Amino acid sequence: MQIELLYGRDGLTLEMPAGADTHLIEKPAFPKAKKPGEQIADAFENPYGSACLADLCKHKSSACILICDITRPVPNHLFLRPMIETMVANGIPLPAISILIATGLHRPNEGAEMAELVGDPWVLDNVRVENHFALVDADHVDLGITEGRGVPIKLDRRFVQADLKIATGLVEPHFMAGFSGGRKVVAPGVAHHETIRTFHSARFMEDPAARECNLAGNPLHEEQLEIVRKLGEVFALNTVIDDKRNLVFCSFGEIIESHLAAVEFVRGYTEIPVGRKFKTVVTSSAGYPLDQTYYQTVKGMVTPLDILEDGGTLIVASHCAEGIGSQHFRAAQERLVALGPDAFLQTLMAKDFADVDEWQTEMQLKPMRVGRIQLFTENLSDDDFRITGVDRVSDLSTAIASSMAQHGDKAVAVIPEGPYVVPKSEPARQA
Repeated sequence: MQIELLYGRDGLTLEMPAGADTHLIEKPAFPKAKKPGEQIADAFENPYGSACLADLCKHKSSACILICDITRPVPNHLFLRPMIETMVANGIPLPAISILIATGLHRPNEGAEMAELVGDPWVLDNVRVENHFALVDADHVDLGITEGRGVPIKLDRRFVQADLKIATGLVEPHFMAGFSGGRKVVAPGVAHHETIRTFHSARFMEDPAARECNLAGNPLHEEQLEIVRKLGEVFALNTVIDDKRNLVFCSFGEIIESHLAAVEFVRGYTEIPVGRKFKTVVTSSAGYPLDQTYYQTVKGMVTPLDILEDGGTLIVASHCAEGIGSQHFRAAQERLVALGPDAFLQTLMAKDFADVDEWQTEMQLKPMRVGRIQLFTENLSDDDFRITGVDRVSDLSTAIASSMAQHGDKAVAVIPEGPYVVPKSEPARQA
């Protein structure tokens, strides 16, 4: 049996070993959608909790559009130009419209990468596109702290000071914030490093409610909601795509209400009741662009944990074409390997501000507590692999067969889309 895994740009064919009892875990088919242009036009004209886009533009002198960075496959090429043309047609001067890349604490996207991200030469030729830099203090406005958990509210002034504020993004499961998109594009997307590092401190990360597909009591989600409300009127265009990157849903309107509409739609296609746990689980890191670093690969390790038996084996395929990730993340991984998981976690517990990117290492502790992690990749050097803290496998089929033999169990769960699918061990509810 052959299974196509999302892996890099081109995918990876997995040959299941003889005798494997394969349980393929995939999203159900999305309903047939209108053509992308029609979906986007409908979203602008039929918003959630706000006036339509054309009316929102009237009497506005400037606009700032947030887009996600290169780690998210958002179909920007489909909606940026019609959004901008609607703004201009309704009175906002073209020079007063800007696009801000919501990098959080990721590296900037420039040159050919920016062109790929925006996806439309007309937009690049006509609109100012800039990166957010979380470490530049002067770029941010201090709006105080949240009442809930005392998170500093410092946001990019280019967004704060715009008359019309629109966040755009992809709504999918997120292993800490429940779901991506909407309010998350604002914070941490265009937040100051102190805001981001507070979100990612151990008091948030170790909260059991900070998990994929959960918004109830999720401390990150609740603080994000308070932050966007502090800004007054903020709007969002939320998109959902299938495994071929086709647009299957979009919603526009007030940022919280429109985001929840997209969450409601996508939840039924991403949370998959399986009805059991497995001693061998095979997954991906969702392919390009998400699997370009080991930093992002950790998401693929966390999402399937509900179906991994204690002591089981989790096998992850990730391209890692850009290597480990940032120097900050490398330093955190070095500490994990040197100290061990328990001692590493203890170094985090008393911090108000997490060190940059060490939160991803902290999230790796979760699968390490459950079972053995194995990684298939073709692009990490021996020195880089040493600091992953996981086991290397050179052949997926052989690794699966070895796991089956070790556990004495032929059942193997395979999740081709990785963290875009959230398998649940409970059975499906009866209608």
